[in-house]
Amino acid sequence: MLAYTYPLADLLWTMLEVFLFIVWLWLLFIVFADIFRSHDMNGWVKALWVLFVIVLPLLGILVYLIARGDKMHEHEVTDAEEQKQAFDAYVRQAAGTGAADELVKLADLRSRGLLTEAEFESQKAKILAR
Repeated sequence: MLAYTYPLADLLWTMLEVFLFIVWLWLLFIVFADIFRSHDMNGWVKALWVLFVIVLPLLGILVYLIARGDKMHEHEVTDAEEQKQAFDAYVRQAAGTGAADELVKLADLRSRGLLTEAEFESQKAKILAR
């Protein structure tokens, strides 16, 4: 009975509409997130972008992706690096391996003759640079 009142073509068209709506919502959330995490725009510019995306949603999203798509990628990379550094610092802190512990281990390796003086200084500089 359903097949007679709702043909297969209508079902496929409805599925396509739902899919495109979900993609549009996803892009909307990504664009808003990027607008608010951008440090290179001041508050007025952010407000104008938000207004543009709200008033003309499809055009606003497309223009934002064209105008600031490269910045969106840079923001993603920067956020990923910051999260990795924070995670690494947390793991070091939770494991109890700080710079002092690593320097003690290096000094022990040098005293046993497993590291040369140049290798010791190189590794020490890397540890102290963190």
